[in-house]
Amino acid sequence: MEWIRPDNPTYDEARKLFNAMIDRRPAVIAKCSDPGEVAEALRYAHNHSLDVAVRSGGHSVAGMSTNDDGLVVDVRPMKSISVNTEAKTATAGAGLTWGEFDRATQQYGLAVTGGRASTTGVSGFTLGGGSGWLERSYGFACDNLLSVDLVTASGDRVTASPGENPELFWALHGGGGNFGVATSLTFKLHDVGPTVMAGLMLFPGEDATALSRAYRQLALDAPDAVGTALVYLTAPPEEFVPEDMVGKLAVGMAYIHAGDVEAGEEHAKPFKELGPAVDLVAPMGYADFQCMIDDPPDHYNYWSADYHNELSDDALDVLVESAQRLPGPNSQQLVARWGGAVAGPAAANTPLQHRGAAWVSHPFGLSETKEGGQEAKAWVKQFRQDIAPHTTGGVWLNFIGDEGQDRIMAAYGEQNYRRLSKVKGEFDPDNVFRGNQNILPAER
Repeated sequence: MEWIRPDNPTYDEARKLFNAMIDRRPAVIAKCSDPGEVAEALRYAHNHSLDVAVRSGGHSVAGMSTNDDGLVVDVRPMKSISVNTEAKTATAGAGLTWGEFDRATQQYGLAVTGGRASTTGVSGFTLGGGSGWLERSYGFACDNLLSVDLVTASGDRVTASPGENPELFWALHGGGGNFGVATSLTFKLHDVGPTVMAGLMLFPGEDATALSRAYRQLALDAPDAVGTALVYLTAPPEEFVPEDMVGKLAVGMAYIHAGDVEAGEEHAKPFKELGPAVDLVAPMGYADFQCMIDDPPDHYNYWSADYHNELSDDALDVLVESAQRLPGPNSQQLVARWGGAVAGPAAANTPLQHRGAAWVSHPFGLSETKEGGQEAKAWVKQFRQDIAPHTTGGVWLNFIGDEGQDRIMAAYGEQNYRRLSKVKGEFDPDNVFRGNQNILPAER
């Protein structure tokens, strides 16, 4: 195990997160290569009365994978992955990112719902639920879990699966890192790729209102194999973007078909018939598509999210008006189509509420400066206030920062929260793992 303290020349790099808004200084970072080292790190934290945070990808927008003056259990060295092509399963070390996972499984034309950003950590993403492009076909990442190995606060190594610690296994389908440090996760895989019909279409922003309405109907009519999102953004200075669009509001439509390329091409036609100024939807590698909207590093980030049963014209107007006030060239307003397997049979077997929502709005406030980050934060909060009349009250915790205990309750509902609290009380009664969307342990 490598112990990294503030006097180590690698300390600043080791503590750095993707969100520049988070600048915390842990007392020590324990880079763990196996479950035994995780247990050793947790014992050290207990003996020295240190708060504990757990880091895999470090992609928590709220900075929940670090702390001030505590210990960070850094599992990034655990990058093993084993793919069983016959059983169509994969066992991944907790330090793997989705980019690394996808490259490994795509060698065999296999995949599972992964992060829309390839730099996202597999374990944190999955334990929080795991929303991604394949969710309408195959559900969330957590719906495809077969087992999870983790180390509890007491240092015990346990496995959670349908047949072993089943209540803990249920809790890990969206309950996050509240119950222990995941060291490996085993997934059911599906036939996807390696070539799929996917990409991005870009339209001029002056047509945002009409395009939003057209997209709404096309997305509702699309089969479950189609994953889509509507993205309002500032057109970037890329070679493929017409010069007269650069620096102005644009409307993007992300598209992927999880089946064969020919069917994907057919289902893409109605979107293409809208006449995009840029059309990058074509046969491409699934793993390459997974990298298309990776977050730029070293930016100040603030995100949030809400669920919607429908997107009325009034709701779309709120989205467009908010997009016209994007704070800086890197901020985006995103609306993803849910439905399909998201609301399927697996929904009843997770703590996550409101999985029947048809849409998720997901504003990304990004800036290259600290001051701009505050403007981005204010923009996100204003949007949530404006869109509130059109929301269900549900929330996806992986999409938001630290927004308080009420939002955590909204994600699970009272009954599921009580059930989660009982599991927390059994496996982490002292709430050692509280650097997260925290579930308070029930009294034993």
